[in-house]
Amino acid sequence: MTTSVLSDLKIRFSKAIASAFGEEYANHDPAVAPSKDAKFGDYQCNAALSLTKKLKQKPQDVAAKIIENLQNDHSINEIFETPTIAGAGFINLKLKLSYLESQLAKMQKSDRLAIAKVDQPDRVIVDFSSPNIAKEMHVGHLRSTIIGDSIARILEFQGHEVLRLNHVGDWGTQFGMLITYLREVYPDALTKANAIAIGDLVELYRKAKKRFDEDEAFKETSRAAVVELQAGEPSAKQAWLLLCEQSRREFQKIYDVLNIQVTERGESFYNSYLSDVITDLRETGLLQEDQGALCVFLEGFSNKDGQPLPLIVQKTDGGYNYATTDLAALRYRIREDKATRIIYVTDIGQSGHFAQVFQVAKRANWIPETVQPTHVPFGLVMGDDGKKFKTRSGDTVALKSLLEEAITRARADIESRNLEASEEFKQDVAEAVGLGAVKYADLSQNRTSNYIFSFDKMLALQGNTAPYMLYAYVRVQGIGRKGEIDFASLDTDAVRLTTEPEIVLAKHLLQFAEAIDAVAEELYPNRLCQYLFELSQKFNQFFEQCPVLQAEESERISRLSLCDITAKTLKLGLNLLGIRVLERM
Repeated sequence: MTTSVLSDLKIRFSKAIASAFGEEYANHDPAVAPSKDAKFGDYQCNAALSLTKKLKQKPQDVAAKIIENLQNDHSINEIFETPTIAGAGFINLKLKLSYLESQLAKMQKSDRLAIAKVDQPDRVIVDFSSPNIAKEMHVGHLRSTIIGDSIARILEFQGHEVLRLNHVGDWGTQFGMLITYLREVYPDALTKANAIAIGDLVELYRKAKKRFDEDEAFKETSRAAVVELQAGEPSAKQAWLLLCEQSRREFQKIYDVLNIQVTERGESFYNSYLSDVITDLRETGLLQEDQGALCVFLEGFSNKDGQPLPLIVQKTDGGYNYATTDLAALRYRIREDKATRIIYVTDIGQSGHFAQVFQVAKRANWIPETVQPTHVPFGLVMGDDGKKFKTRSGDTVALKSLLEEAITRARADIESRNLEASEEFKQDVAEAVGLGAVKYADLSQNRTSNYIFSFDKMLALQGNTAPYMLYAYVRVQGIGRKGEIDFASLDTDAVRLTTEPEIVLAKHLLQFAEAIDAVAEELYPNRLCQYLFELSQKFNQFFEQCPVLQAEESERISRLSLCDITAKTLKLGLNLLGIRVLERM
């Protein structure tokens, strides 16, 4: 198993810099990156530029010394041609064909494409999806659910211990409101399982919210019901359990369709830990009373009058809120779950909230230097009109209906192209293409941006879409069927790179590990999507320019191996995005 060429090269250059100029430069940024222009080579080191001022030497001289020390490690000469210096001290490196061929052989023999697991795994929590009880999952949950799942898959592949948490909204004022309303209009829903459909429950929730906003007496009764629930009053607790269980079953249907595993640990889980948050904050001297509420005044956040903004952690009536729960959750995840990396995948509108929660937790000394909490924000899903994606009636689009529509449209396309196929085949392809298209269309966007939801674009066979990627994989399987090739029995040491399209494809295949590392570090799944799109393009160019089944025997086996490694890379890469491949389309 090997690490990525890029990460290996960064380590080698860091050592070379320290050897050339002293240990005080051991942590200097080696500034290594893939070359943007292939004519300069495959990788470039720009460290000489940043070192030249400190060392008071010409950048070309600095670069020459780095190269001299780099080549003291003779194994580097097995990987790269002799390094060259260009311009103001840029060090350019070009991979040797013999190295490319040997690495491809390793990839072909390995289920993991020769990508090593990390030496020191982290314990990671990925907090994602997080729908609210008594509400249907809608298009707004799509991004959190599939971005979170993809990040979790990639970190798991690297060998990290990942706890996938679904922080569902299963506590708070909305339950007092809903229970109070149902006691009036539909008491059976609070005592009998499945007495009411989830769609009807959603409508009743809306009516309860309207009453809550307009009727002061109803509002007071609802708040009293919350207190009952928090105190464990039997009928309130039974009603709460029934509502949660009903919603949970509906959520699971969506997770099953999307093939997503997530462990539910809702807001209610942290209820018994909320008072500890207040005690801790009081002991650290951070807690202050403001107009009857307990709060922490934030640094760097101010109101319209320029005064420090308070983060309220206990309301005037003694109740707790969203911030208290998130502080309790963060504290628990560090102390009890022993997490070293905590990733929150929520919409960009919550960025300020998490910045505030992290600040308070740091000032309370709950976050050690070894723990990294990170908010992973994402933008909105938009309609063709450039506004928030909604139904024609103006309602939020239910996720269930959106996924069903994707499958229906994919099925219609398959019916038009493959009338003779069996019903089972057409439905299987429709589900893989439809769901894969929805996932890929979302993941291929820079997650911090809004994007326009378009079934036509995401289901297109051309462009940066799931069908384009799936078709590239199917094309390889078609080559195997046509030539009656058993890819598993191919000579794994037969790859010989002789033409430009082969070399371009081979070099890109070697960058798969780099794409995975980039997503794991920066948490942008679109980096992996872009890699797979470019891989599909390079494979199609190779396939069009280099005969495979018609080639001479030695060339034929070599090119079949390239096809096989490409297919394995596409399959693994798409799997890390939560998308399954098809053998035929």
